Amino acid sequence: MTDFAAIDFETANEQPCSVCSVGVVVVRGGVISDTFYSLIHPEPEYYQWFCRRVHGLGPEDTEDAPVFPEVWARIVPKIEGLPLVAHNARFDEGCLKAVHRVYRMDYPDYVFYDTLAASRRRLCLPNHQLQTVAAACGFDLTNHHHALADAEACAAIALKLL
Repeated sequence: MTDFAAIDFETANEQPCSVCSVGVVVVRGGVISDTFYSLIHPEPEYYQWFCRRVHGLGPEDTEDAPVFPEVWARIVPKIEGLPLVAHNARFDEGCLKAVHRVYRMDYPDYVFYDTLAASRRRLCLPNHQLQTVAAACGFDLTNHHHALADAEACAAIALKLL
C-alpha cells in the first residue's frame, strides 16, 4: 500500500466520541506528502484521570480548541479517496464514527486498515503495542500518545507491513 492516510485520535474520557486531539499523516506514492495535527474541544467535555495520564492533555489545553466538525472540515480534503490506517483501527474507527454521530454528521464509509492486526500476522514480537511495532519497523517513536507522533509511527509501520 503506497497511498493512504494514517490517523490517530486521543480521547478525553471513556466515551469514544470525546476526541481531544487528532493526528493525520497522508502518504502518496509511498512518501509522506502532508501531516495535520489539531487539538479538539471534546464532547462530552470532561477529562478522566486515566486519559490525562496517558496523553497529558486536559481542559486547559482544549478549552479554546475548535470543535470536531471544524477540524474534520480541514482534514476531509487531505484524505479524500484514501483508505485510512490506524494501529488498533477498531479504536480509531470507533472514535470517528461516534463523533460523527454526536455532531449528526454524515459518515462516509471509510475503509480502515489495521497495523496492529498486520503486525500480529507478520511479526513475532513480545507485544504488539505501537512503540514496539514501530521500533521493529525501524521507526523511533519518541513522543508516544501525541496523536501526530502516533500517526507518523503508524504510517511507517503501514509502509513496511501493508
